[in-house]
Amino acid sequence: MQLIDWIIVGLMLGLVLWIGLYTQQFVKGVADFLAAGRVAGRYVVSVSAGEAGLGLISVVAIWEMYYKSGFAVSFWSAIGTPIALIMTISGYCIYRYRETRVLTMGQLLEIRYSRRFRVFAGFLSALSGILNYGLFPAVGARFVVYFCGFPPQLGIFGMQWPTFAVLMAIFLTIGVTLACLGGQLTVMTTDCVMGMISYPIYLIIVFVCLSQFSWWQEIAPALAARPAGQSMLNPFDTSALRDFNLLYIFIGIFASIYGGAGMTWLGTQGYNGAAVNAHEQKMSRILGTWRGGFSSVMIILTAAVAYSYFHHANFADRAAESQRSLHVTALQDVAPAFAPDPEVSPVTSVEVDAAIANLKATDPGKFVTFETISKQMTVPVAIRDILPVGVLGLFCGLMIFLLISTDSTYLHSWGSILVQDIALPLRKKAFTPKEQLFWLRVAIGLVAVYAFAFSYFFGQATYILMFFAITGAIWAGAGAVIVLGLYWPRGTTAGAWTALLSGAGIAVGGFLLINTWAGHVYPLLEQSPAFVARLSRAVEALSGPMEPLILWRITPERFFMNGQEINFLAMITAIGGYAVVSLLTSREKFNMDRMLHRGKYRRPDEHMAEPPMVAARRKGIVAMLHAMSGIDENFTKGDRILSWSVIIYSLGYGFGSFLLIVIWNLISPWPAEWWTIMFFITGIVIASLVGIVSTVWFSIGGTIDLIRMFKRLHSHRVNEADDGRVIGHQSAEDVKIADKHQ
Repeated sequence: MQLIDWIIVGLMLGLVLWIGLYTQQFVKGVADFLAAGRVAGRYVVSVSAGEAGLGLISVVAIWEMYYKSGFAVSFWSAIGTPIALIMTISGYCIYRYRETRVLTMGQLLEIRYSRRFRVFAGFLSALSGILNYGLFPAVGARFVVYFCGFPPQLGIFGMQWPTFAVLMAIFLTIGVTLACLGGQLTVMTTDCVMGMISYPIYLIIVFVCLSQFSWWQEIAPALAARPAGQSMLNPFDTSALRDFNLLYIFIGIFASIYGGAGMTWLGTQGYNGAAVNAHEQKMSRILGTWRGGFSSVMIILTAAVAYSYFHHANFADRAAESQRSLHVTALQDVAPAFAPDPEVSPVTSVEVDAAIANLKATDPGKFVTFETISKQMTVPVAIRDILPVGVLGLFCGLMIFLLISTDSTYLHSWGSILVQDIALPLRKKAFTPKEQLFWLRVAIGLVAVYAFAFSYFFGQATYILMFFAITGAIWAGAGAVIVLGLYWPRGTTAGAWTALLSGAGIAVGGFLLINTWAGHVYPLLEQSPAFVARLSRAVEALSGPMEPLILWRITPERFFMNGQEINFLAMITAIGGYAVVSLLTSREKFNMDRMLHRGKYRRPDEHMAEPPMVAARRKGIVAMLHAMSGIDENFTKGDRILSWSVIIYSLGYGFGSFLLIVIWNLISPWPAEWWTIMFFITGIVIASLVGIVSTVWFSIGGTIDLIRMFKRLHSHRVNEADDGRVIGHQSAEDVKIADKHQ
């Protein structure tokens, strides 16, 4: 990083802080702080939610997956394309959620079930989410340390401090500041602007990577040089992959349906109710099909470039130096006592290997953390040593954008849950707007303090995506509770309790086993070799019929199930529990029209046509089948063109080409070089063309939408009853409106 790189990073950060200061003037009430006053258009919601949903930790996690598994496993994710398309076009869950006009998911759960359930669900979702978020600051700060080449330790006031801890404090302070200034309005606006600035940066990075690395001479040969069963290019040769395999893809598709296409994960819930109406909310999801643009190309390509850098003979000398630098930094970071000192004399590979072996023999726990962090930082270190001056600054600024975006969004979401879904329903007397905003800001600060402490002391021992899966599984029962609660009037409060408790029980048990297996559980079991032998045989017998998708083995290093598998078990249990108990306890149907503001409960201020399925019921089966597409009277001509472009691209190109390739290979398997050509065309060429179009498209659309949003804010009126309270299964806002009409 040179001076010009730091100037670029400084300018990008300065812009974000200025936007945060500007938008705070428009926050006048609780609904503004929690849902941006519900004044956002489709482009603002789509771009900002995409920026927040990606995040630096997600980029690092995807790098981990692609560096281990390459393009091959991701090929099979196209299996879920028709399902994803149906969910997108129909507005699956998101449309109904926006119709309820709730400020948080907990408010919906009290309307649908009960106040006690809201409090319990609020506690459980906060536990899951805050625990999950606890890893974010450390990964983000470590990225900056390793990418910028900072020393792992800093001397401050005569004491040595871990550099990543100092950076965590700085970035969390920025995140808290943005989240507290204007709540969701500030978070969403800054995320939208950061997203639009990011698009051209993705383009530059992709161009630079392809100009420095030849796909045909360096990237593809490196990816192809893998043992049988671990191919990074041939999707039909991945049987030996353990974590990121076909089962991982299948569970991910199922989880998307079960979780309401992301509705159950509440880290970005502020975006789910921020649009002007339910139609705009749905259109933001449809735009999301095109929104990714260059971001996915950049992430995948940088992982492939990094792999080539470390595995191709053309870069052997540079890569060896990068590898030594990575391992020395990781040793100084995780276990300083074992690290060689490069300031005393140049460190050789032999010395580094000896230090790593010594750490493994002396402190296995720290060795696991060292190994995990080394894997996480492999791609960042490679990219650091590949990109030229100037582009380094752009890349660093981009990653810091993603870091700040996720920090501010998650701090806002989890802090809001603590107040809105735990404290608010427990109070006998409503907060004043000023009190409620004060405590929301306090809660955001407390979440940041916790996240700092967790990141500082927690020794990570698994892949980021696996950590996400298991911590998210604590809230695994929410899928049944939310999705069936939005669509099935027979669902009951007892069924909801059953789903959450059973899902959480399995997930918590799995989380404890994964994180204590090597250090505590296995050493205890090892005292009885006969029991370990019987357990091993039983586990192998269970996984046998499902191999190679499932390869369960009892080993000293890790629990035999991974986070994704435990997550799936928790989801299945929750669905069964919800359905069975609801059927046994249901006495009457829940009033769905009132909850969704339909029929006689419709709100004229939302300017929405009658939902398609409601109207279609009166017109027969043909009309109902057409309505299931989700394209209704609310769609303008432009909306229909956009929706059909998504349908044609997803089914015609995405899923159609996938089926053709699968059938072809089942009849006559492709040679390895054909997969190289195919992934270059689909993953680089076509994706880049889409990225160029979407960069221009979303930059223009996002700018226009931001201008419209601020115009709405100038005339926006505050409703003090719109604060998240529920009275008799109705929002306090709806009760107030009903009282006026009586």
